[in-house]
Amino acid sequence: MSHLGFGFIEIGTVTPVGQSGNDKPRLFRLPDDHALINRMGFNNEGVEELVARLKDFESGDLIIGGNIGKNKITPNSEATSDYVKCFEALFNHVDYFVVNVSSPNTPGLRELQEKKPLTDLLSTLQKLNNKKSKRKPLLLKIAPDLTNEQLDDIIDIAEEVALDGLIASNTTIDRTGLSTANDRIHEIGNGGLSGAPVRNRSTEIISYINEKTNGKLPIIGVGGIESGADALEKLEAGASLVQVYSGLIYEGPGLIRDINETVLQHST
Repeated sequence: MSHLGFGFIEIGTVTPVGQSGNDKPRLFRLPDDHALINRMGFNNEGVEELVARLKDFESGDLIIGGNIGKNKITPNSEATSDYVKCFEALFNHVDYFVVNVSSPNTPGLRELQEKKPLTDLLSTLQKLNNKKSKRKPLLLKIAPDLTNEQLDDIIDIAEEVALDGLIASNTTIDRTGLSTANDRIHEIGNGGLSGAPVRNRSTEIISYINEKTNGKLPIIGVGGIESGADALEKLEAGASLVQVYSGLIYEGPGLIRDINETVLQHST
């Protein structure tokens, strides 16, 4: 991935204990919409296995982010403990952290986006972070399904706990306006929708947050980026960096070259 031209790579979501994720099949293509639906469910081998792999990896100048979450069986009342375990285990092996409370594929996870539990979680992590000899940037990944009022709460929390940035956005549970037949959508079932259908909403969120914070809160823009022009749209809306996922499926690795060339031409 690094040789394709990425400036940073985010890994995860990782949980304290390995888990198999949701039943297969759990990843589906919607070619007519240039979209994917996934309900992976944080399938991973656990944070200690990830640490072992990172110890063997020479990252050089490549920036690596650690995306952390909670185990499916951990109740929300104990979720902070899971995030703390991942944070502490990964701290010396990644360059920044992403707190994922916005995946639709772990039951009850999105409830942690509510103001009080989210404030408590992020405050705990930030206090631990600030006690380190050299703290790491701490970001929050948010859902595209939040209302503007909920976004306002997120912005307030970000200011209160001095978050280093937001990632906008995760996958959506909305299925409005898809070209794929309703029968097929029903057959696929639950999961997070990513790709082109998320593009406009993620850009709206980026613009909204950027305006509300006067551009002072860094944003990583993600959602429906399939070309250099799409990436530039995110940057012009207020994003500082961009990420891609579904676009790689439909456009292939040349997408990264296109993005880099477009952004470079625009900047000069």
